[in-house]
Amino acid sequence: MRALLRLLSAGSGGRVGAAGRPARETSAGSGPRRAMAGYGTEERGQRGSQDYRLFFKNVAGHYVSPFHDIPLKLDSKEENGIPTKKARNDDHKNLFNMVVEIPRWTNAKMEIATEEPLNPIKQDLKNGKLRYTPNIFPHKGYIWNYGALPQTWEDPHQRDKNTDCCGDNDPIDVCEIGSKVLSRGEVIHVKILGILALIDEGETDWKIIAINVNDPEAEKFHDIDDVKRFKPGYLEATLNWLRLYKVPEGKPENKFGFDGEFKNKAFALEVINSAHEYWKAMLMKKCEKGAINCTNVQVCDSPFHCTPEEARSFVESVPLSLMSKESSEEEQVWHFLHQ
Repeated sequence: MRALLRLLSAGSGGRVGAAGRPARETSAGSGPRRAMAGYGTEERGQRGSQDYRLFFKNVAGHYVSPFHDIPLKLDSKEENGIPTKKARNDDHKNLFNMVVEIPRWTNAKMEIATEEPLNPIKQDLKNGKLRYTPNIFPHKGYIWNYGALPQTWEDPHQRDKNTDCCGDNDPIDVCEIGSKVLSRGEVIHVKILGILALIDEGETDWKIIAINVNDPEAEKFHDIDDVKRFKPGYLEATLNWLRLYKVPEGKPENKFGFDGEFKNKAFALEVINSAHEYWKAMLMKKCEKGAINCTNVQVCDSPFHCTPEEARSFVESVPLSLMSKESSEEEQVWHFLHQ
């Protein structure tokens, strides 16, 4: 294997470098990789460390915030006025952008850093150590591709009329149930199918159920009942996973609004619209934002707007990514061959 690495490196005129497989992120020093919805990513800091950050770039190559700059809803103009291939019907009105934070079957608790400029993805900390979500038998890691809806905010000062609990101070979470394992940092188009009201330590923590519009099975799914029909047992597994995932940490089981009933698409869209309005009020400085960092590049009338040059200076203060200590020689060869 070492000989192969040397041969490949010599043949390329340089080192076999990698910050990992390109299906996950961009390698250090390379240009931004185009994700599905026209966004690229750039790693800074060392993977598997507290300094690791994954920043986002738009199609123009400018650094942007995945929390504030990526639109919530898919605008058909992004694709020359033609709705996405899998949704050329009324469903195109139900298309939203999703930022993937945690690929299915992985355990690292990655999340949008809501309190940092440009809100890169980082790994959450618990008691000063990197946080990993435990396996919930019989599953390995997260049982969906997990992420967030941009330009939404669950306001911690607003008591939800359905749950009688305030928001959890984060963007709305998404559980993407398609057949593909997605990559951290991907921005994908999803169809909203339903929603679950998780009550996490006394806070409302909505979980959107959605499917990647480019998934091979997407055309079969239009509402929450389709999940029950075509993926029997998946919603029950979701409920069980969310109930138990903090128990190994010594915490009690989570509770749910509506006695754990999954609400339909129409209900979910109302929750999303409300969270979008809370986000707009925060970004226009019309409400208390607390420690949330609202720095953005594309919401020009926001008092927190910055120039692309200022955004670049934020990012360049973080060191470039280095090879992770855990990266294997096989992974380096894989990366090289797929470059």
